[in-house]
Amino acid sequence: MRASEEQLRMLMTAGLAGDAGAHRNLLSLIAPVLRGFFTRRLGELRDDAEDLVQETLIAVHTRRATYDPRRPFTAWMYAIARYKLIDHFRRHRRHANIEDLSAMLVREGFEDEAGARLDIGRLLRGLPAKQARAIADTRIDGLSIAEASGLRSMSESDVKVSVHRGIKALAARVRGK
Repeated sequence: MRASEEQLRMLMTAGLAGDAGAHRNLLSLIAPVLRGFFTRRLGELRDDAEDLVQETLIAVHTRRATYDPRRPFTAWMYAIARYKLIDHFRRHRRHANIEDLSAMLVREGFEDEAGARLDIGRLLRGLPAKQARAIADTRIDGLSIAEASGLRSMSESDVKVSVHRGIKALAARVRGK
């Protein structure tokens, strides 16, 4: 399952203190999160997602001194990702209305995404690990059933069933049953 906000913050803080291993772990943990973020928002330009992931990882590395450890790490990371996305649209779609893109990100809940991820993390922790991983891989990180299956060494039908049962359990919990 994906790292929590607290784990990411601790890795970033350790990296800032000179722990190269923690910094390397941080970058490897946020890469799939960024990949999902960009893939969902690029539309017909989704082939550019990997380039944007790399640009953002480089920016996280080079701008790490600007991170304030008292603030959520994911909010800082998503701000960098958002700027990379806007720059990408400016470079590749001169006619794109950047204000429309910004409004879309707000409508999608981008501004509150860090808080939402914390809430989702809390909900997923109440599920069996297999179900939580399957939901996180497919519904949050944007992996296909086949990709999640390969990543977790599970059959595709097992991933589908785990997602279905996990979502059903989450829905029951949210309804208070």
